[in-house]
Amino acid sequence: MKPLVTAIALTLLTGLFSGAAARERVEEPAFTVLESPAGLEIRQYGPRIAAETTVTGSDERARNAGFRRLAGYIFGGNTTRTSIAMTAPVAQASEKIAMTAPVGQTPDGAGAWRIQFIMPSQYSLASLPVPKDPSVRLVALAPETFAVLRFSGSTRDEAVSARKEELLQRLAGSGWRVEGEPVAWFYDPPWRLPSQRRNEVAVLVVRNP
Repeated sequence: MKPLVTAIALTLLTGLFSGAAARERVEEPAFTVLESPAGLEIRQYGPRIAAETTVTGSDERARNAGFRRLAGYIFGGNTTRTSIAMTAPVAQASEKIAMTAPVGQTPDGAGAWRIQFIMPSQYSLASLPVPKDPSVRLVALAPETFAVLRFSGSTRDEAVSARKEELLQRLAGSGWRVEGEPVAWFYDPPWRLPSQRRNEVAVLVVRNP
């Protein structure tokens, strides 16, 4: 993203996320809490539209690079130069690269990550402007059920990995079966104090028969 676009995006995001009251004005995808076992929430999400991109590197480097790329799209980097409202959270999931093993690893050991912004609910795939950057794609997400663990504090690679492991441990014996790998959701910009951040790790689940 060009420096001017980056500066504009950071300025707008600072305004959006400066304080708890401001955070509440940022749209989040709607969900229903089905249960709350072991300090978790089992959330049912409906259909959503996401802008997403795939980035390689460590957790944090990939997240920052993906954030800048997607911010470029919503702040006018599209065919109609439309500004799209920022939403929360920013989602990060490991991504499989076909030529390498294990899943999510490139030959130099850096992970491949899918970074997503959920689009405001007023949009459909047909009404969203087309990204100028070919590495940004628009996708329709089906209804999904997630087990979610909320936490504050560090978002460094090792801290998020520990929370993912905690999530899986808490799910053991809960009556819900894990489907796939955990993902990370971030609701605040990196300049917010760690103790004031809202972060979550989540994993797709289905109820045990």
